[in-house]
Amino acid sequence: MAISTSLAALPGQDSLSGQGNSAELITALIILLLVATGVALLSRRLRIPYVTGLVLAGLVIADLLPRRIGLDSSLILNLFLPILLFEAAINTDVSRLRSTVKPITLLAGPGVAIAAGVTATVLKFGLGLGWVQALLTGVILAITDTVSVIAVFKEVSVPSRLTTIVEGESLFNDGFALVLFSLILQGHTTGSVSPQDAVQQLILVICGGALLGVVTGYLSAGVLVRSADPLGSILLTVAVALGTFEVGELLHVSGVVAVVTAGLMVGSLSLSRGVSASSRITLLSFWEYAGFGVNTLIFLLIGLEIDLTSLWRSLPAILLAVLAYQVGRVLTVYPLSFSLGRFDRPIPLPWQHVLFLGNIKGSLSMALALGIPATVMGRGELVTLVFGSVLLSLVFQGLSLPWAVRRLQVTSQSESRQQIEELQAQLITAKAAQDELETLLKSGILPRTVYEELRSTYQVRIAAAEKTLRDLFNRRASDMTLAERKGTQLDAIRRYLLLAEKGALNEALRKRILTEEIVRERVQTIDSQLLKLEDD
Repeated sequence: MAISTSLAALPGQDSLSGQGNSAELITALIILLLVATGVALLSRRLRIPYVTGLVLAGLVIADLLPRRIGLDSSLILNLFLPILLFEAAINTDVSRLRSTVKPITLLAGPGVAIAAGVTATVLKFGLGLGWVQALLTGVILAITDTVSVIAVFKEVSVPSRLTTIVEGESLFNDGFALVLFSLILQGHTTGSVSPQDAVQQLILVICGGALLGVVTGYLSAGVLVRSADPLGSILLTVAVALGTFEVGELLHVSGVVAVVTAGLMVGSLSLSRGVSASSRITLLSFWEYAGFGVNTLIFLLIGLEIDLTSLWRSLPAILLAVLAYQVGRVLTVYPLSFSLGRFDRPIPLPWQHVLFLGNIKGSLSMALALGIPATVMGRGELVTLVFGSVLLSLVFQGLSLPWAVRRLQVTSQSESRQQIEELQAQLITAKAAQDELETLLKSGILPRTVYEELRSTYQVRIAAAEKTLRDLFNRRASDMTLAERKGTQLDAIRRYLLLAEKGALNEALRKRILTEEIVRERVQTIDSQLLKLEDD
């Protein structure tokens, strides 16, 4: 049931993995890098999501490249997807994930099945598709791509629990959807799959993938803890990410679940406390860059792959498909969130709106569409349907999501919090000015007498702001119980300050100011304080 074996690029197009004129390919890649750089600068200035800008840029430059580059679905599934999953998993806080496991399980399991079923039903009776075609399209459009959503969360402050739910759902619904996709193809090939066999196979594939991930993650975490070479650790984690996925496919278990589980194991067992500070910095920096680079390339390729002419001819069907998966998402998020309140912390209604509006499609949906076998009747129309839905989702939902999140006021800006942020702004600016004064003094530009006069002025501001902040925190702490302090801005600031301490220690180690032993001991103490904040 290995999915990757059935995936191939569309005929007549070159892919990044294909053979051809290497000079033209290198030139095309250089152009893509330059375009991505321009998009990054413009998207920040124009305040539009980066990935939406990449897709639009891909549409514009498609005919300007010296060589046509297309999406290769097996390349996405076997290379890009494991990298993105592993990068997200090692950066996921397991303690937070544990506290949100119930909503994540509901949305990533039954939620995907409900959304796929509703979407397939609408497409079956709305477009007259066969059940196999409708179910394949329903599963493909049930997958959420949270890159755009998380990018918005970085700009608009939202509760950490909401971010964890969104990230956790994205991590696990990919695996569940891939298994459903494979089961539908198996039923198409063999003629039928009984519900009992399907459920048994579903459980076996997911549990098998989780077990594989635990084993590879545990073994690699043990090696990482004993490794003193940061560059060797990078090679090991890359091998774990890609190798775990391939082994999972060979064993006919979920490679996606295996990679996610392995990444969580590595992040919690080694990166959080066992690996040296220098190795941790190197590893996390590498995977951050790898995730950013892969996302950049994927969304540019999405823009290059889409043919606007064929999409325009199929626009009515595409609009119906968009409506279908949105109806499926509505009937997933709101009923499941309501039922969740009976046995877990309820999800606030504004958060439910964000979960619905964040139903953005991306590269995995397109890869699965390209992976539909040629034996499936109407494959070309299904690919066009999915590509058009992804394009409309990325452009319209991607552009409107930041505005919607702000309008929903997911986080309320209380008067006390606003006062805290104003005082923090005073501290940040005054201390930045003091740092600049130090630079000017050391360079000889500023006389010491002028330096001391200006520095004392800023020091007065810093002392006043620090005193006000301390009094405000003490007053709030005395007025609140322990339960009320949980999740407040005070805890968030304490967490931020502890992370700042860790960053300072890692920087001191990088500059060889402190020894590895001292830094590791102190980092472990800070990690314990961070965990205590989570548990309080």
